[in-house]
Amino acid sequence: MQRTRPRERALRPVLWAGLAALAVGAVLCVIGWYGVSGERYAERQLPYLASCTVPGAALIVAGAVLLTSRGGQGPDATTDQHTETEAEPVETPPPSAEGPLLRVPGGTLLHRPDCPLVTGKPGAAPPDDTSGASALKPCPICRPEV
Repeated sequence: MQRTRPRERALRPVLWAGLAALAVGAVLCVIGWYGVSGERYAERQLPYLASCTVPGAALIVAGAVLLTSRGGQGPDATTDQHTETEAEPVETPPPSAEGPLLRVPGGTLLHRPDCPLVTGKPGAAPPDDTSGASALKPCPICRPEV
């Protein structure tokens, strides 16, 4: 006699409930469509929409959610396990306010090293005296002390 795993047993009722909801929803939508198609005036069509078509559509959505939810037990353990071969991302320390003031190439502002406007910019470097560093204005965001 073949035994089923506990996960498979727990998944069966959800699978059947999803399939049943889809089937009943589809039947209700067909009944609602048939009732609406036989009525000429909108006020006589509304009862079919309210009692068949809208609940049928809701059951179709509920059945689809039940079928895709894997029984409410989350993702499969074999596909979501953390393996030791995966490389952990290396966090770089945040830039500190200590250090020389920086300038972006072509920029007109002086920034602290931790200013968000220069963090991660490849060309950010301390200004050289030949480019007129004294003419640079302080950044209004990081407000370096010049």
